[in-house]
Amino acid sequence: MSGLRVNPADVVPAAFEHLPADAPRVAVVVSLTFLGMTQQTLELMERFTRVAFETLLAAGARAELVDSAAEHLTPEAELAKYDGVLFLGGGDVDASLYGHTGPVPNSYGVDLRADQYCVDLIHGVLERDQPLLAICRGSQLLNVACGGTLIPDLDPWHLHRGGPGQPMFLDEKVNLAPGSKVAAILGRPTVSVRSGHHQAVGTVAAELKVAALAQDGVVEGTEHPGKTWVVGVQWHPEDSDGDANDRSLLFEEFVRQSRLNPAAAPDRPQEPANA
Repeated sequence: MSGLRVNPADVVPAAFEHLPADAPRVAVVVSLTFLGMTQQTLELMERFTRVAFETLLAAGARAELVDSAAEHLTPEAELAKYDGVLFLGGGDVDASLYGHTGPVPNSYGVDLRADQYCVDLIHGVLERDQPLLAICRGSQLLNVACGGTLIPDLDPWHLHRGGPGQPMFLDEKVNLAPGSKVAAILGRPTVSVRSGHHQAVGTVAAELKVAALAQDGVVEGTEHPGKTWVVGVQWHPEDSDGDANDRSLLFEEFVRQSRLNPAAAPDRPQEPANA
């Protein structure tokens, strides 16, 4: 592993303690370190993770960090106590998990232990029908966990990330599938999003459906029609350089669905009657 690691104190606001006792609890799954992490990727992970936590706080959810690269991993069964689960981005998914045996150009950040752990977590989340929002690497892991594949290295890639000597992230136009959850949330058929990825969903798992496509046909979003609310997006709504309103709309709907989750709601402490 890299010697660099995101410090939870730098990304998790202290204000969650001021939320009411009945605020929905959300697990945020992210690897705080991975192989080859540079100062640039560390700063990106810090910024994106911080924005995700701040947006969840603003939406009224009590978010708690689950580090998928921790020495001692949170047991999968522990996620049952949360009302919703959010998977953030990070390094590449190990190619062995989706049956790719050849070389992977531009590969970085591969952590098979973290990948297998996240796949196990996703299986549990789906079995319990907890609301799930999966971003970038999270969206890829959702597809892999459901039996789909990934494109190991996009080519052409110009719509999806910056080139040599350019910023990694760029604005990308994405078409949202009519009738999809994300189209209903954002309220229009085409959106401009923040992208910076070299891998993407390949063969979509049979139990998922396409919710968004890039201008070149690359899958940018999936949903699970057999579950109450499971949404995967390849782009980064938690990029602070992106559209703040779109970010709020997506996170607020995820938090609303988490609040409605009947599986965990009975275990949520209630505010006193005189509060």
